[in-house]
This record gives sequence, C-alpha cells and structure tokens, in this order.
Amino acid sequence: MAEVYRRKGKLIVFGNGGSMCDAMHFAEELTGRFHKDREALPAIAISDPGHLSCVANDFGYEHVFSRAVEAYAKAGDMVIGISTSGNSANVIKAIETAQQRECFTCVLLGGNGGKLHNMCDFQIIVPSGDTARVQEIHGMLIHIIIQLVEQELFFSSDEHLQNQLPII
Repeated sequence: MAEVYRRKGKLIVFGNGGSMCDAMHFAEELTGRFHKDREALPAIAISDPGHLSCVANDFGYEHVFSRAVEAYAKAGDMVIGISTSGNSANVIKAIETAQQRECFTCVLLGGNGGKLHNMCDFQIIVPSGDTARVQEIHGMLIHIIIQLVEQELFFSSDEHLQNQLPII
C-alpha cells in the first residue's frame, strides 16, 4: 500500500454490511488522520447510497462495487474487498474488474476464504466462521495496516524506531 501511494495511486475499498463499515473506517483513517498529522492519502470507500441503489436497481446488486471500480480505478491503484465469507458475488465481481484494470488486489476474508481464496494478489484470512470475531480482527488489521503505512511514508528514522508496532 505504501508503494501504491508513493506512485501516486489510490485505495478503493468495499464490503457489505459490517464490512462496508470497516471499508468506510479504513478510508477515513487514510484521508483523515490516524496517529500523525500528515498529508491526506487518497482512499475511497464504495458506500454512497445513491450509487448503490442506482446500480442495484439498474444492473443488479452484484454490480454495485464493480461499477464504481470501473469508474474510479486506474492501473496501479490498490483495490481491497472485505468479506467475512469470501463468497459475496458483488465483491468477487469488483475484484475481477480491478484485475482487468491492472490494479493490485487484496482481500480481507474470514472462514476458509470462500470463492475469493487465492483469487487476489494478497489475502488475509481470519480462520473463523464467527462473523463477529472475523470483523473484530479485520478492524484490528485495518489499524495495523494504516499504522504501518504511516510509519513507512511519514515517520523519520528516529520516529520510526520510537513508534514501532509491538510484535504480535
């Protein structure tokens, strides 16, 4: 992700239900502030109700994320899908669209990864069938990823050493 930002790319992230809330949280921590005052990082959570209802009505719910990826994603951007089951048709279709656009694709999954297992450039799978536990770990992972990106892009060497993440 840090490399995507170094190359002036952006993050596009999406999911359904609680995973959409995680996607919105992910994007706002990057465009806003996490640990350090810094420049805003370009991140879009696909969550606009007007877009979602328009596309669902006109094309079907399975296209709500892929249409936005089609509209916003450029080669070299990072596209992240979040799915506790790994089987959400709209997340799968959006990842496929991102791959066609030559984006770096990543997923946060639960259980055994479902249909999205091994479909992306990078995956993180929380090996639990309990949706609440998967979402809790996804939230923690999102914070860890953002902190690592901030450290990589904005901390000096001394700050980097002082603000290292604890080893888990």
